[in-house]
Amino acid sequence: MEKSGSFILREFGYRPMAITEAVQAMLDKKVPVLDHGFVVLVDVMGDDEAIVQAARVSYGKGTKSMTENRGLVRYLMRHRHTTPFEMVEMKFHVKLPIFVARQWIRHRTANVNEYSARYSIMEDEFYLPEADVIAEQSASNKQGRGETIDTTAAAEVRQAIEGHNKASYGLYEELMQGEDGADKGLAREIARITLPTNIYTQWYWKIDLHNLLHFLSLRMDPHAQYEIREYANKMGEMVKAAAPLAWEAFEDYSINVMRLTGPEITVLRQLLKSTEVSDDVFAETCKATGFANKREQGELRDKLERLLSGN
Repeated sequence: MEKSGSFILREFGYRPMAITEAVQAMLDKKVPVLDHGFVVLVDVMGDDEAIVQAARVSYGKGTKSMTENRGLVRYLMRHRHTTPFEMVEMKFHVKLPIFVARQWIRHRTANVNEYSARYSIMEDEFYLPEADVIAEQSASNKQGRGETIDTTAAAEVRQAIEGHNKASYGLYEELMQGEDGADKGLAREIARITLPTNIYTQWYWKIDLHNLLHFLSLRMDPHAQYEIREYANKMGEMVKAAAPLAWEAFEDYSINVMRLTGPEITVLRQLLKSTEVSDDVFAETCKATGFANKREQGELRDKLERLLSGN
């Protein structure tokens, strides 16, 4: 009887995972973010090949005609077949301000272990925003920045924040030290409540690629807060190195897209009905824009026909 390993090797093209040179060059390297923060890629399990293998095991002989990895990865991403992307995992060591961490932790699909201020003493490091990102409250967006303030006002804001940080950290140390330098002061878990949320913390953050891409799609968005966006952009570069085919598909089908609402589709449908889109016009337009993939062309044609018919 044939061994199960041989069966998988023959049917699905299994091979052991190997870390690429691009990923190897990134491992354990501190990538600076903001003034005192960083992101370190600690470990990677899997790559584009892991995604392909998982899909072919899942779909079996149904994918035998789709032998090209790029085409399969793009098909999976385009049609939101997300499970194969969960076969890739990435682990990061991140140093970040607490207020950024509180936003970040809203993504509850990762494994997290954070620096403990109950056990250890917090370092005297605070995030101080640069003048060019200090802005007024947005008039139209209640959770965002508006126009940046002038240089003089920004310098005053920075000075005020820095003064507050020094005072709060001084009180933190004083409380732990006790009166007159006594050996026993307040417990660290009590003393830490004096510290503002721009002090830096650290954590290990491990997540699968599907959920990581969802995180990046939200946090790389121009509407995301500047500080967390800086971390997301650096992590995106690491994902691109680890799984370049998945990243290309992610950019095409998640980042560089425009979502239309029901009313917007209705308006667009009426506009398209007044313009004939013949097969020749469609083919020439695809050719002129470099949209060469026949499968994707067919899917687009189907979408246009459904749009015009209202189905």
